[in-house]
Amino acid sequence: MISKLKAYRFPIILLISIIIGSIIGLVFGEKANVIKPLGDIFINLLFMVVVPLVFFSISSSIAGMDSMRRLGKIMGSMITIFFITGIIASIFMLFFTVIFSPISSSNFPTETPEEIEEISLADQLVQTFTVPDFVDLFSRSNMLVLIIFAVLVGLATGLAGQQGKTFATFLTSGSEVFMKLVQIIMYYAPIGLGAYFAALVGEFGTTLLGDYAKAIIIYYPVAILYFFIGFTLYAFLAGGKRGVAAFWKNILSPAVTSLGTGSSVAAIPVNLQAAKKIGVPKDVRETVIPLGATIHMDGSCLSAMLKIAFVFSVFNMDFSGISTFLIAIGICLLSGIVMSGIPGGGFLGELMIITLYGLPIQAMPIISAIGVVVDPPATMVNATGDTVASMLVTRTIDGKDWMDMPVDE
Repeated sequence: MISKLKAYRFPIILLISIIIGSIIGLVFGEKANVIKPLGDIFINLLFMVVVPLVFFSISSSIAGMDSMRRLGKIMGSMITIFFITGIIASIFMLFFTVIFSPISSSNFPTETPEEIEEISLADQLVQTFTVPDFVDLFSRSNMLVLIIFAVLVGLATGLAGQQGKTFATFLTSGSEVFMKLVQIIMYYAPIGLGAYFAALVGEFGTTLLGDYAKAIIIYYPVAILYFFIGFTLYAFLAGGKRGVAAFWKNILSPAVTSLGTGSSVAAIPVNLQAAKKIGVPKDVRETVIPLGATIHMDGSCLSAMLKIAFVFSVFNMDFSGISTFLIAIGICLLSGIVMSGIPGGGFLGELMIITLYGLPIQAMPIISAIGVVVDPPATMVNATGDTVASMLVTRTIDGKDWMDMPVDE
């Protein structure tokens, strides 16, 4: 029991800080705004680190992949499956957020811009996927372009072969350094979030607290349903009844490890063992599972959709219509890509949501509180989803009889 509580120590500390901040806001009212700058510092620190972190984590992951047999087919199948399962997870949560609104009402003021500049579709595509100058990549307003650039740099580094090894080492080192910087910044999170919630509750009252409870009540049952129903379906598609039996026989250890540690990366060794016992070939499992720990996050797609629906309601924005839903699904996929496999990594996805939607900076602590509470089940869905994805990739490459093939060491 003590060890389990220790694993959840940081989320518990964050929750306590939010509760304390909320109490301060209730007691002192608008006077609590005096400590709001402490929260602003935390948010600015996160925005400061997000650009280099996204670049190094994605480019190093792509560049670090070894040349191996069937790599092209594995990569193509893997990306396709990651993409499809992420869409399914997003739609799954979208269905429930439409039926059960995560928030009833909001007292937040909104500001409508006086003039909206209209641009053509062609110009919008150009601005979405490219920037005119290299230095523009360093702006968080061009996050999608940065992701594309990071992928291309990773591919170019890998194609450079031996001459690119030194640069690949640099990218890996940069990724580790900025991951560590995020961990350092997160030590300040209890103070920053506590101060921000003191100011928010002091200004807007108790309405927020009730709405958070409703959002959390929606997420846990939906995540559990997706875990059992979605993964059972994927395992069946991969290996029929044998696939379902093998998956559930071996998935408990990765599920418990990821839930207990709050980290997809920590579950990689156990996930690799589970995939081996299931019968997934070595070249598939050693490609899909480590890369999936960074860019395959069904649980994060579930939580991202909930956060988007929640923050739309908070700021009185219309969350309806096919175009709005399609954009939300796309943002869920993108926010999953930048989430790293570390405890509290959901903050990076929240930065992505705010940046791409152009939401006010006040949205950051609002949706961060949701991320703190849903992080354990989201991580469990993220990590165990990598194992079933490796089964689907094997089914795509080796055919329906892949479970009868000998497992290579």
